[in-house]
Amino acid sequence: MSERALIELLAGRRLAVLTGAGVSTESGIPDYRGPETRRRARNPIRFNAFRGDHEARRRYWARSLVGWPRIREARPNAAHKALAELERAGLTTGLITQNVDRLHLAAGSRAVVELHGALAEVVCLGCRAIVDRESLQRRLLALNPAGPTSAELAPDGDAEVEPAKGFVVPGCERCGGPLKPHVVFFGEGVPRERVAQAYSMVEEAEALLVVGTSLAVFSGFRFVKRAAALGLPIGIVNLGESRGDALAQVRVEGVAGEVLPRVVAALSEHASVRSRDLLASPRHRPGL
Repeated sequence: MSERALIELLAGRRLAVLTGAGVSTESGIPDYRGPETRRRARNPIRFNAFRGDHEARRRYWARSLVGWPRIREARPNAAHKALAELERAGLTTGLITQNVDRLHLAAGSRAVVELHGALAEVVCLGCRAIVDRESLQRRLLALNPAGPTSAELAPDGDAEVEPAKGFVVPGCERCGGPLKPHVVFFGEGVPRERVAQAYSMVEEAEALLVVGTSLAVFSGFRFVKRAAALGLPIGIVNLGESRGDALAQVRVEGVAGEVLPRVVAALSEHASVRSRDLLASPRHRPGL
């Protein structure tokens, strides 16, 4: 369908927004299930393997040593900025993201639920202490000055490399326990409080806008199902099919960074005109 149909569906309504990896591909961060990555699918690390296997953790952190700088240096693109503008215009109840790159926050969005956490933080599996990822990067580099140094970036913030023999992974500085990126791995549950907060954003909204996600993972798809159960209009912007297409009233095939600026500009203009008309009506004139 057309962008015009999406604008007509969403205009005059407060939106909950749900985003996925397709929002960040234009910032140089690959996705798992986009048109370019489906043909070279890669199995992400699973939580049980990471928690229970020292070698799996060693491989992950060796790859992350290479992959993290690309995540750290990524910058918000036009899609992130458009969604931040939508919030500033007062047209959203909040934004739910499945992404772990913090680019929505960097773009200026504030009412954000990071459903799967953020790669910018590291948590100890022993004492649960949280530290910033950059401090761990310095420790990894100090312990492993010989590399690895370069490889193809992977969607979860690591890279396609095999660790050098003898690669050293530091433990928690507080208790010595194993460190894990503060994100929800495959096979790991999303914290209940995040889910509850995200549901509240949907329940307070008058429509749901879904951007850049195939919705293949239930942790995101559940919010589309809730919106449909509430009878909320649902609009989807995505490259390729999504699991939520059958529940949506409008679906736009397109690149998020191209579609969203136009849609948000139209929604903001509609809201501005509506506000001017309301202020100009007789019942809002002083003394009447």
